[in-house]
Amino acid sequence: MRLADIAAQAGVSEATVSRVLNGRQGVAPATRQAVIDALDVLGYERPVRLRPPRSGLIGLIVAELDNPIFPAFAQVIENTLAVHGYTAVLGALAPGGINEDDYTGLLLERGVSGIVFVSGLHADSQADHGRYKRLTDRGLPIVLINGYAEGVDATFVSSDEVGAMELAVAHLAHLGHRRIGLAVGQERFVPVIRKTEGYRRGMAEHLGVAEVDDRIVNTIFTVEGGEAAAKRLLDQGCTAICCGSDMMAIGAIRAVRQRGLRVPEDVSVIGFDDSPLMAYVDPPLTTVRQPVREMALVAVRSLLDEIQGVGAPHTELVFRPELVVRGSTGPLGAADR
Repeated sequence: MRLADIAAQAGVSEATVSRVLNGRQGVAPATRQAVIDALDVLGYERPVRLRPPRSGLIGLIVAELDNPIFPAFAQVIENTLAVHGYTAVLGALAPGGINEDDYTGLLLERGVSGIVFVSGLHADSQADHGRYKRLTDRGLPIVLINGYAEGVDATFVSSDEVGAMELAVAHLAHLGHRRIGLAVGQERFVPVIRKTEGYRRGMAEHLGVAEVDDRIVNTIFTVEGGEAAAKRLLDQGCTAICCGSDMMAIGAIRAVRQRGLRVPEDVSVIGFDDSPLMAYVDPPLTTVRQPVREMALVAVRSLLDEIQGVGAPHTELVFRPELVVRGSTGPLGAADR
């Protein structure tokens, strides 16, 4: 911990920072808070004396833990809540396990102050979203990440999936690819609907291709789903594949190699999420990065504002993703031109 960095961030002297950290008197409340805020912004752990008292429990329900993007969200949310004196109670959904409604009931029994849902049933366009209205009607603050449910009076925090797929297609088109396919999850999910829209827009805008139905394959957001989708797209002669998640992209790379082809020399593959370790797969994965930290911080801030009676915007806050170019995409091979 560097006192100089904290002092510069807070706009005070190093001596003042030292007095605050050591719990000494003679520091104005506003100055003390500025130093605490600087610690948080710079990512330093607060000394025990500067941590707020435990305020209660917050429910955190995530779609699963197999996909590393969900533990990434959970880690930021849990750590941020802890800084503000709350303890997260994590519930991870899994096929055949406890479902979202059961988890919600258990959290309500424990007296949670609010719940954050990450890619829950609010992302399913065919689900009954009345479950969320019943929570807000009883005055429970909730925030929903990655998914949107019309008529739910709450804060939604989303990545711009439409823009993400437009970025992916633009990148591949710039590399000379025209036969670009989309491997994505089941059609009923809001993120899939949006990714598909972005893919269609990108193909029309950058390649002038409007008829792309046969190049869209809906499976599931897993390695196996990506592999199955990629096989169908390769059968159609696609030289590049946009995937709805990094896990699907890993499966697509597997399918390419099973055909005796190379990535990216023969087929380019691009993922979505920028999950942890994607820079270290073979080849390093080109992907569209979700701004996980920024999204999680805003989700927590919105929930705490609701809990504290300040109020948060009951609308969808959409975050722009970032294209991260690595080794799994490359120029269209001369033989494919």
